Amino acid sequence: MAFEPPQRLLRALGETRRSGPEGADETDEWLESLPELAGRAVELRELTVERVQAPGGRSSLVVLVRRADGTPAVLKLAPGRARPGSERAALAHWDGRGAVRLLDDELQEDSGTDGVLLLERLHPDVSVRSLPEAKALLEAAGTLRRLWVEPPADPVFETVAERTGRQAEVMRATAAGESGIGAGAGAGALVEAALAAREELLDRPPETRLLHGTFRQSKVLAGERVPWLAVGPDPVVGECAFDLARLVRDRVEDLIASPSGPSITRRRIKRLAESLEVDQARLRGWTLFRAVESGVRAGRVGRLQDAELLLEFAGWL
Repeated sequence: MAFEPPQRLLRALGETRRSGPEGADETDEWLESLPELAGRAVELRELTVERVQAPGGRSSLVVLVRRADGTPAVLKLAPGRARPGSERAALAHWDGRGAVRLLDDELQEDSGTDGVLLLERLHPDVSVRSLPEAKALLEAAGTLRRLWVEPPADPVFETVAERTGRQAEVMRATAAGESGIGAGAGAGALVEAALAAREELLDRPPETRLLHGTFRQSKVLAGERVPWLAVGPDPVVGECAFDLARLVRDRVEDLIASPSGPSITRRRIKRLAESLEVDQARLRGWTLFRAVESGVRAGRVGRLQDAELLLEFAGWL
């Protein structure tokens, strides 16, 4: 069959090109080789293809397949920029505890299908986001708690300090107007506040755990083994508050539209911090940094409405 990338993935890869020259050539090469890569992965694993999942994700092609014994599974193909090797290592370490199970951990890069993961089939169209907000936050937080385990002894994952360090450099350049796309009126002060918060938070982190890295409600799908399982990690090692921060701003459009958005956000920070035993001030600080970073990044690639929403949210913090 034709492994046609969904429009959502193509748009996201287009944003990658606009964000800077680094990785653009690699992304184009990956797209050109995708049909051959997918076909080889299917043949090697003796899979039967059902369909490409749409709208799918923003960083990978997701194909619904069946294994030789008829078991439903998911074939995921991602470019190197999405760090699929890191995702593989995290899923192997979690071994199905709180996260989707990796089905072909023994099939490593010498297979000629780098960036390919075979995963257990969840319900791709049913995320925890489909629940009422309070219930969704509760279930998502419970799932996240199970992922916070001791990282492997070998330093195979990027640290929070390393990842946010790269992001901080881009934020400074964008705020200074050096990136070609301005950060927007009033964004400079928010960037400075976010960078200051980062420096303070990195001074004495309270714990080191393996984190999902990009956790939000839409990353938690309904499963068969257990009701909810996390998917799509971009794993990183650091303190738990960093991971929880992205969950604070879930459904940000609804928060911005509500006249009581700021107070709802404060209550959400308090509730999540208490339920997961995370320091409120640290959660607020990482929420600020991650919201500003996402807002600046959205502005750089031309998603100006998203940038405006995120920076307005950050201003409440």
